[in-house]
Amino acid sequence: MYVELKNINKTYGDYKASDNVSFGIEKGKLIGLLGPSGSGKTTILRMIAGLEDITSGKIYLDNTFLNDILPRDRKLAMAFQNYALYKHMNVYDNMALGLKLRDLPRTVISTRVKTAAAFLGISDILTKKIRSISDSERQRVALGRAIVCHPKVLLVDEDFAHQDDDLRKDMIHDILKINKDLGITVLYVTNNYEEAVSLNSRVIFMKDGKVIEDSM
Repeated sequence: MYVELKNINKTYGDYKASDNVSFGIEKGKLIGLLGPSGSGKTTILRMIAGLEDITSGKIYLDNTFLNDILPRDRKLAMAFQNYALYKHMNVYDNMALGLKLRDLPRTVISTRVKTAAAFLGISDILTKKIRSISDSERQRVALGRAIVCHPKVLLVDEDFAHQDDDLRKDMIHDILKINKDLGITVLYVTNNYEEAVSLNSRVIFMKDGKVIEDSM
């Protein structure tokens, strides 16, 4: 398996947010992680990303043990709920920020940003400030910022599209395109059954911190 979780537990005092969760994801696949609020799915996502400590268990990416690797070094990208964009900066600089922090050459940064922008259909707004573009465009900028880093895995949380139906449809279209055309492995978290089914892919169902069903 490309991504592998082995007996993952996460506790907060007496509360178990994740209860002995184990599953794997094959390289290049897109899977949905489905469950009601409080089921532990977002906690799983954040532990894979390194944003939450693991109480016990092991996570691997491409046979690399991730538990002790810093989030920035995990070769993952996560689409955050609030997009985490800097409104005083333009689209290009938002998409390029992570690459600049890695001290990549300017020509490499420019090529990656322009390529991702063309892929997502936002080449015409690269010079615009974030505050002046639409929510749909902001969503694509956030996805573009994720893929310019050439991640091995893209993690997308259920609230990324702010519960707006049109935005969510656009987002599903874009992540399916990212998965199919770029070959990036995707884990998509949702609490919406119809949305999970629309992925036309494997779905893992969670409840009370446990994996209840796996359509694999």
